[in-house]
Amino acid sequence: MSHNFPLVARALMSSCSLAAGPALGQQSAPVPQAGAQAEPSQHVDPHEHHHGGEAIVVTGHLIRELDLLAGKSVLTGTELQRDLRPQLGDTLAKLPGVSATSFSPGASRPVLRGFQGERIRVLTDGIGSIDVSNTSADHAVTIDPLTAERMEVLRGPAVLLFGGQAIGGAVNVIDRRIPRIVPENGYHVDLIGGLGSAADERSVGGGVDFALGGGLVAHVDGSYRETDDLRVGAYVLSPEFRAAQLEIAEEELEKGHDEEADEALELANLRGKIPNSATEQKTVGAGLALIRDNFNIGSSVSLFDSRYGVPMRPGAHHHHEGEEPEEGEEEEAEHGEAPVSIDLRQVRADLRGEYRFGGGFFESARLRIGAADYEHTEFEGEEVGTLFKSKGAEGRLELVQRDHDGWRGATGAQYFYRDFEAVGAEAFLPPNTTSQLGLFTLQEFALGDLGIEGSARIERTVAESEPLEVERRFTAFSLAAGASYALAPHAEIGLNLSRTERAPSAEELFSNGPHIATQAFEIGDPNLGKEKSLGGEAYFRVDRRNLEFGLTAFLNRFDDFIYESATDEEEDELPVFRYLQRDATYYGFEAEVSAELFRTGPWRFVADGVADYVRATVKGVGPVPRIPPLRLLGGLEAQSNNLDGRIEVEWVADQHRVAEFETPTDGHTMLNASLAWRPWGKRRETAIVLSANNLLDVDARRHASFTKDFVPLAGRDIRLSARFSF
Repeated sequence: MSHNFPLVARALMSSCSLAAGPALGQQSAPVPQAGAQAEPSQHVDPHEHHHGGEAIVVTGHLIRELDLLAGKSVLTGTELQRDLRPQLGDTLAKLPGVSATSFSPGASRPVLRGFQGERIRVLTDGIGSIDVSNTSADHAVTIDPLTAERMEVLRGPAVLLFGGQAIGGAVNVIDRRIPRIVPENGYHVDLIGGLGSAADERSVGGGVDFALGGGLVAHVDGSYRETDDLRVGAYVLSPEFRAAQLEIAEEELEKGHDEEADEALELANLRGKIPNSATEQKTVGAGLALIRDNFNIGSSVSLFDSRYGVPMRPGAHHHHEGEEPEEGEEEEAEHGEAPVSIDLRQVRADLRGEYRFGGGFFESARLRIGAADYEHTEFEGEEVGTLFKSKGAEGRLELVQRDHDGWRGATGAQYFYRDFEAVGAEAFLPPNTTSQLGLFTLQEFALGDLGIEGSARIERTVAESEPLEVERRFTAFSLAAGASYALAPHAEIGLNLSRTERAPSAEELFSNGPHIATQAFEIGDPNLGKEKSLGGEAYFRVDRRNLEFGLTAFLNRFDDFIYESATDEEEDELPVFRYLQRDATYYGFEAEVSAELFRTGPWRFVADGVADYVRATVKGVGPVPRIPPLRLLGGLEAQSNNLDGRIEVEWVADQHRVAEFETPTDGHTMLNASLAWRPWGKRRETAIVLSANNLLDVDARRHASFTKDFVPLAGRDIRLSARFSF
């Protein structure tokens, strides 16, 4: 394994010291307080959280300040508290255009517009999570929703600001680990805890900011979550998998194998709970920041530690060709495989800084760096199966332009590095390194009611595997342009076009081995070329006080789309899948609406809805696998300053348009309800939320999941959460 870990990452990981010592000796400048008026480069979102009676000032990324997206969905406040789940994908799954991989309760990554894996970027405060969740669906995202202040789903061509891998979109999670403001009263405390019935979930988290004087602010936080095996609404196995087990039972009975027949029958009739789906997750972090009127810099260190079960596919095994069974393995084979679990640990360091110029062409300069040392072990019972190690770093530098008569924008550079190694019988990916340097610019022009936008990115990627003696270099160019027109003060239409390129990932280039998570022997192709896409989206938006509406239609045509294709071969008793390239097409729509029905006294009654659909095809092959079907969600809500009540229905259609070796998925209808009480009103974060999900206890499965045939969604789940902020 290469040890060429970047020096900046080593330094950041080893010390994470606040690189602002000289500034402490300077004459003290006025310090921004909570609720102070934002500087021009800061943006106050009217929908942000509040505490201390004043708005939180968030010095944001470019998307927050420039209107370059056809749509952005935000989860914050009471809504975020209501939808919190152990993993990021399941937390966001109700937003328009969003599904989740839902591999298990301990591992679930977002799916955006049908894209997942290498075509989705998961970010924390604008840079990557620096884990290996993109490597396999059974690997968890190292972001704990309990510590999140705000989650954003970013869609459209402008997300290419975050890298060529963001063709499907990006998810950005913002926390308070590096303080952004000086607490108004010298300190700020957040506490959150929750209970969930479906998995006997217990969770608690908290964070404290406190002023040290001279603009210096310290932060500490921690969280803990534990769940038992997840209870489901019907049979654990899908109808297709139950039928297969019943057929096996019948065959074994005919052969006189009563014990094997009983095991198959027991599996077919398994109800109640998903075996080996329990989770345990804990985090701890600390940060320090120096905040001045035109300057701030801060750093943090954090630990993410998770242990979760990996439910086994019926018929899955861990014997590999050429291996002799060890003592005890024969008996284990007779009584089923040992339960598989993943023990994951990431140590991470982050740095964020901003300097606001007093005048000139540029308004501010922003720096964001993160580095992480990641390791997870896949256990088979108590035995170590496969060990995954990854060291990575990512950094961004942005120069933000001052507004000049409606012209504004930014230019920047981004660097990414990953050193990856897997050791063990199921190390399907050989040791490899990936480095990437990107340069980008984005510009926006306001010409009365017409807005014109443009962005460009050039990205140089080097992927190398020393054991294979292979090194590939790619230069990718991406362009995006858009225009919007204001039909009225609160309504606009727009069109975005993009031409993007993506370098193949190390997994697509170098994979060669058994991958039990996907039940496939995966073989990459070191000769893959760049994936190219021509995309467009048209949108219509209304944003009024009593009506919000958005409709977006999108189309992506791919040249040399990278995908896995089933073959007639078999290796290690697993079907062989090879990475190939062909043309492909994705298209679909997203819609959302929220309308005030009427008001009476202190109450406001609102109806809202979400609809999304995507269809994806590989030319000459057929459907792209794991594409979510049509989904409709509608809700009615009664809102007041202190109390909200909500009832909603989510309907998901059948998905019978499937790829080879993929089973269809029956649709479902879920009924959910919630009640939120805010003792001190909407301008304070303190809230107690009682929610009931899947009230009818139906059998529900996400088609985007590799494991949907034996890992259904939770059955009836009564949840109680409380958040206190002062």
